[in-house]
Amino acid sequence: MRKNEIKKVRCCIYTRKSIEEGLDMSFNTLDAQRDAGENYIASQRGNGWICLPEHYDDGGFSGGNIDRPALNRMKEDIIAGKIDMVVVYKLDRLSRSLLDFFTLQQFFEQYNVSFCSVTQPIDTSTSAGKMMLNILMSFGEYERMVIAERTRDKMAASKKRGIWMGGYVPYGFQVKEKKLYAHPEEAPVVRRIFKRFTEIQSPKQIAYELNEDGIRPRTGKLWTSPYISRILANHTYVGEVLFKGEITKGEHEGIITRKVWDRVREITASKVPYDHSQGMAELTTPLKGILRCGHCGGAMKPVFTTKGKKRYCYYYCDQDTKRGEKSCPVGKIGSATIEEAVLEESKKIFKSPYFLEKVSAKTGLTIPEVRESFSESFWAEITEQELNRLYAELFERVILKEDQLIYDIKTSGIQNLIEGVMQ
Repeated sequence: MRKNEIKKVRCCIYTRKSIEEGLDMSFNTLDAQRDAGENYIASQRGNGWICLPEHYDDGGFSGGNIDRPALNRMKEDIIAGKIDMVVVYKLDRLSRSLLDFFTLQQFFEQYNVSFCSVTQPIDTSTSAGKMMLNILMSFGEYERMVIAERTRDKMAASKKRGIWMGGYVPYGFQVKEKKLYAHPEEAPVVRRIFKRFTEIQSPKQIAYELNEDGIRPRTGKLWTSPYISRILANHTYVGEVLFKGEITKGEHEGIITRKVWDRVREITASKVPYDHSQGMAELTTPLKGILRCGHCGGAMKPVFTTKGKKRYCYYYCDQDTKRGEKSCPVGKIGSATIEEAVLEESKKIFKSPYFLEKVSAKTGLTIPEVRESFSESFWAEITEQELNRLYAELFERVILKEDQLIYDIKTSGIQNLIEGVMQ
């Protein structure tokens, strides 16, 4: 390079929009963001900036995480040495999460890539730009948390009013104009399941009969006893909505009658007796058979004890309970603490590009539709028994140490999980 020659700065433009509405317009918000980026890069031509022709557009993807196809493609090009500067219209187009943005910033620095915002005084090639970046990201993180809180409140209020908020459509129903209606072919199967249970009281036998008659779930796989049990416990079929333990009359019409539903509840309750005289008893919880003690190597068994009208749940080190003197540093842990940690890890896996792409390929749904199917409403409605089955497919084991959780994921777990949760 000659002494007075200006070094070329290869600039890419990244754009993002959280929802898909309006993206089918001839000139949408992604186009507007790119147009602003191109004009800004043109204004910096004297500094050697040139605009790369590649488009990195993420339409319909939230800024709350960085698992986005166009962003991942841009990162691959950065690793390949094709990009010197990333230009965005506004800081939150790249990320709304402070932690995620710092991760991206470290990635940019690793490959000597600068970052610039068109509408904000941010250019990480300068010290002043880096300072302004940290200030604005703090405000961006606050804004993201406020939006998330409002969304949760709106979802909770809608659920309490009996409104279906989207997500996975239960077998037996179909969606028309964002409302649930009985499916003409599947609804009779659901009625048959409930009726047969009142007669024979065996989910396993019902599954066998459906398979023998050539009737299949939506996935085309065989019916299973757990799947039948989930249908029998789903309040949607009687025209109700269950949200965080509260039952509300739904906007949709039920498939079965209240009389049949109540009879199934009586049978189910009679088959699971509760013995108060034992003081402590083992129960089915999300991590039963999966959680292991990292010190003793044995199982962490779920138990509960009652004090007055309150019930307290724990996971105990099984090996330690068999010793004459307790010596395990792990000992026991409250169920809520450990279950919340594992649930958050599972949500991350469900949001991963690999999982979304695999489910999309399996079901024919678009990736945004799959993401919506496993939104917060999915996790809010899932039962402890269903979580236990999900974790059993996903994790070989979860190891609890004094100050650490280790997740041993099954090599074939995600594929089995995809087939199971989409039934």
